[in-house]
Amino acid sequence: MLTAGRFADVFGRKKSFLRGLLLFSIGSLLCGLAPNAILLVVARIIQALGGALLTPASIALVLPEFPVEKRTQAIAIWGATGGLAAALGPSVGGLLVDSLGWRSLFFINIPITAFTIFLGRRILHESKDPNAQRKVDYPSAVYGFTGVALVVLGISQSEVWGWADTGTLGSIAVGLALVALFVQRCSVVDNPLLDLKLFKLPFVVAANIAGLLFSAGFIGMWLLNTFWLQAVWGYTVTGSGVATMPGPATAAFIAPFAGKYASRFGHARVLLVGSILLGCGTLGLTLNLPVTPDYWGSYFPWMIMTGIGVGLSISTLSSSATVFLKPTQLAMGSALNTTGRQIGTALGAALSLAIAAPALARIEQWRSTGAAVDGNAINEIHTAWNMNAGIYFLAGIIMIIIFRAPTEAQMDDARTAVAFED
Repeated sequence: MLTAGRFADVFGRKKSFLRGLLLFSIGSLLCGLAPNAILLVVARIIQALGGALLTPASIALVLPEFPVEKRTQAIAIWGATGGLAAALGPSVGGLLVDSLGWRSLFFINIPITAFTIFLGRRILHESKDPNAQRKVDYPSAVYGFTGVALVVLGISQSEVWGWADTGTLGSIAVGLALVALFVQRCSVVDNPLLDLKLFKLPFVVAANIAGLLFSAGFIGMWLLNTFWLQAVWGYTVTGSGVATMPGPATAAFIAPFAGKYASRFGHARVLLVGSILLGCGTLGLTLNLPVTPDYWGSYFPWMIMTGIGVGLSISTLSSSATVFLKPTQLAMGSALNTTGRQIGTALGAALSLAIAAPALARIEQWRSTGAAVDGNAINEIHTAWNMNAGIYFLAGIIMIIIFRAPTEAQMDDARTAVAFED
């Protein structure tokens, strides 16, 4: 992701975005055609490379089109589309799998990306960092990519290997060492993959720490919600997807308003409110979900509350990390924010699964045999939910403590006009 951000700044945000879409489409086609698991994994890597190219470039394409004072609202609308996709994804995906098979999940991406490329070639404006050296520091890319990959591997496999296993600890330790080498190299080369000056900006530091925590809490909550619906209440894959739709749909509705609130009341206050709603909604699931299905009375209200929290939080995090940056830093700032969230997602999934996976296995056994419900298993799932609620609260507190609005000089830098090339 960081490498892709640098590519976008050096070679052009539009070019990076469109090529990312093309690569993602090719990866999707290969996934759908894959005859075995090994080739499917290879195709998924190609798909991921395409996603890495287009993600940081997307924000860097949007923000220069607006004055600084309007960028928070623009990011809010950008975030709302993500919420809408999250609302439709599980239910549409479940219907596709049930009716056409799993390969259709990948084939459907092809016409969508083709249409997006068609529009992008005609609508988007090209921009880049005019002062950037036209070369990429590939050793930094290797250090950063391998380091983050090893850390994520250790975290994600901790449930299988165990947290005290030498494979887990060794993977994380070597990964952190490589990340340290990456940071050290970025501090001395002329064309760093990551501009370390970004970490001198309190709004960037706050948004990235809070974003990592938010992603950890969100993925944990989402996984536990899905597991509860399917393993405890017996919902199908499609049924659980439809059941979770109200949350992301509410987030998509709320997100455009979050931009206005952030501009008026400040990013930190809006994120604090969003974090409190998310934490309270997650605690509500712990305190109110019965073992027997009660969707409208015990699940739906908390989905609405957490949906409001997500709508207030997700676009606020993205905007606070990027909208006050100089135009030349937009893609790099977006890449840094997205990378932090990916690490948070891996960490949150690993932590929640480490706590809840054994319990879910016992619950599956209980459902298959008709034995009495395992109360300890239910309590373990509640513990994981409570942990995620605490992570949400911590994200809001950190944002309040660390975040500082940009200075007038920083705002002047952010207002620097972008020289579009077409």
